[in-house]
Amino acid sequence: MFEFDSEQMSQMMDTYVIPWGINIVMAILIYIVGKIVVGIIINVFGKIMQRSKYDDMLVDFIKAILNAILMLFVIIASLNELGVDTTSLVAILGAAGLAIGLSLQGSLQNFAAGVMLLVFRPFKAGDFVEAGGAAGVVKSISIFTTIMTSGDNKEIIVPNGQIYSGTITNYSAKETRRVDMVVGIGYDADLKRAKEVLKELAAADSRILQDPAPTIAVAELADSSVNFVVRPWVKSADFWAVKFDFTEAVKLRFDQEGISIPFPQMDVHLHKDAE
Repeated sequence: MFEFDSEQMSQMMDTYVIPWGINIVMAILIYIVGKIVVGIIINVFGKIMQRSKYDDMLVDFIKAILNAILMLFVIIASLNELGVDTTSLVAILGAAGLAIGLSLQGSLQNFAAGVMLLVFRPFKAGDFVEAGGAAGVVKSISIFTTIMTSGDNKEIIVPNGQIYSGTITNYSAKETRRVDMVVGIGYDADLKRAKEVLKELAAADSRILQDPAPTIAVAELADSSVNFVVRPWVKSADFWAVKFDFTEAVKLRFDQEGISIPFPQMDVHLHKDAE
């Protein structure tokens, strides 16, 4: 058994126990105080982000990332107080982060694109968009993917990187849209009467806005028809209903008025050689 006299014990206390005890207490204090300060910073940051009306998912995610980074600094400061060589630790963490980043390059691209989508908000949940090679109503936007619902109720999951790197068409961004239609009549039909009928149909539909006024004009003398362009403005929610109903109304009214709607035809002439 080891035996220590009072002088050795005093020397050991002065050399090891007291300094190490002070370092441990200081490290614990640094950790506790640092954790409290980090919590205050995160709460203040979260309130600022929420007042700026950022998406809740983005706010929670950034708060989690910021908390992890700040707590890492607190832990490094605590370890440094204990005499741990934090330089090598930081180098190891940096190398590990680089390796993870390279292995998750595609996921990080989707993550970065998701953050950009949540920050700049080119569309929101409920909008009908065409993006990333898909079209549908946006159901939700997460950090890595965007979920859409197609017109026939299929769920489409699109990586955010694919969306942000391409063209985004948001059909719900504006309150009004223009319906572009082409109506053809035969060359023997009454041109002026056909134009009057189209104007009457546009005026009779309450969903069609009168300001700006609908555009109804002869656009083309085609091979087998005289083509009108009919371009009324409607509320975005009424776009398809107006397009379908107006097309049906034109056919029924033209039939009543005796205005012909031509269709492609081919005349075949047979020549019989004389014997």
